[in-house]
Amino acid sequence: MTPDHTKAARELLAFYLEAGADALLAEEPVDRFADRDPIAAATRPPLSTPAAKVRPDAGRAPPPPLAAPLAPDAAASDARALARKAASLDELRGLLQGFDGCELKRHAKQLVFADGNPQARVMFVGEAPGRDEDQEGLPFVGRSGKLLDRMMKAIGLDRTSSYIANVIPWRPPGNRTPTPQETQICLPFIQRQIELVDPDILVCLGGPSSQTLLGFTDGIMRMRGRWMAFATGTREIRAIATLHPAYLLRQPLHKRLAWRDFLAIRKALGK
Repeated sequence: MTPDHTKAARELLAFYLEAGADALLAEEPVDRFADRDPIAAATRPPLSTPAAKVRPDAGRAPPPPLAAPLAPDAAASDARALARKAASLDELRGLLQGFDGCELKRHAKQLVFADGNPQARVMFVGEAPGRDEDQEGLPFVGRSGKLLDRMMKAIGLDRTSSYIANVIPWRPPGNRTPTPQETQICLPFIQRQIELVDPDILVCLGGPSSQTLLGFTDGIMRMRGRWMAFATGTREIRAIATLHPAYLLRQPLHKRLAWRDFLAIRKALGK
């Protein structure tokens, strides 16, 4: 069978895009700070030849260099100070849009803040956006999001009667796991987001979200289905950990465990 080189090239490009590559580089390095050779310049072919194409950005001033990122401790301190200032969800979104303390923002297409009804009684929180979420700017819109929608529908919920967010509001490159430093920098924002929504029930989707917000160190299989308390400083919100929809797509036999958790959520909402 003749190999399909075009298909293989497209798949390779898709892999690089998924990994976060966004620029093409030459095979040989170019020292752009080296002095130009006047003799070479004089003997350079005329502009009409293909060997001397004019660059589209010729003559333009170089873009200003990116500011050096803050140290993780300083960035986390700034995040805590900014989060405390937010008196509403709109203010919190605006502060996140202008916050440059998290390196993930430099690689993501856009902020993924939240979806759903801010007045809802139940709030779902995952770990971080994926590729589909990064493109649309909404949490849980890919395959795992469609599964979450079906899970919510099974207990009488949808995106008009629930609120959905993530601990990390920017997609990590290549969907990698966020580092502990990135999580700690973003933590004050999601904590304030939960305080402002003030739901009756907080549902942590997956181990990372549950460990970050509820503070336990055991695995999700041991902690899922247990009711715990999330303290906001003014009250305690009933919280429960369950399996992440992305995990259930890989391990469909464990959907029965998540179903038990969702039945517990329905029962609690009924009360």
